[in-house]
Amino acid sequence: MPFCGLTLKSPKPFPNQYPRQLNSLGDHLRKKRLDLGLLQREVAEQLGVAPATVTNWERQRTIPEVRLVPKIIDFLGYAMYDPTERVGQRLRASRTALGLSQREVAKLLGVDPKAVWEWETGLREPSRRSKQRIIQFLRGSSGFR
Repeated sequence: MPFCGLTLKSPKPFPNQYPRQLNSLGDHLRKKRLDLGLLQREVAEQLGVAPATVTNWERQRTIPEVRLVPKIIDFLGYAMYDPTERVGQRLRASRTALGLSQREVAKLLGVDPKAVWEWETGLREPSRRSKQRIIQFLRGSSGFR
């Protein structure tokens, strides 16, 4: 109204597909993509994958291959890591962020690959000695890699 002199301002509403909560890798990817105003095709080009792959990740139909996780972390600008997680969960997060297989991490830690699998799945907790080696690995000690 011309006689009022009042201007209302509010932030632009988020698109419907904008994730309200970040519960999965797909949610994180979609949020970052929408924040940057990118199309899935453009994200796919940056990550070196097909556009359908990004769609499947965002819809939680598939998960990325381990070798792609470092590129995804670079795109996001952060790694999804929860410090309250068990050592096995933290090991898996770090391993995948580095693009390493369970076999490669087992070799670095000097253990059997089955042990790494059991720790990551929560079937077994590592021994005190193994836990120390895992923590050293998680801290990025120069003795690894």
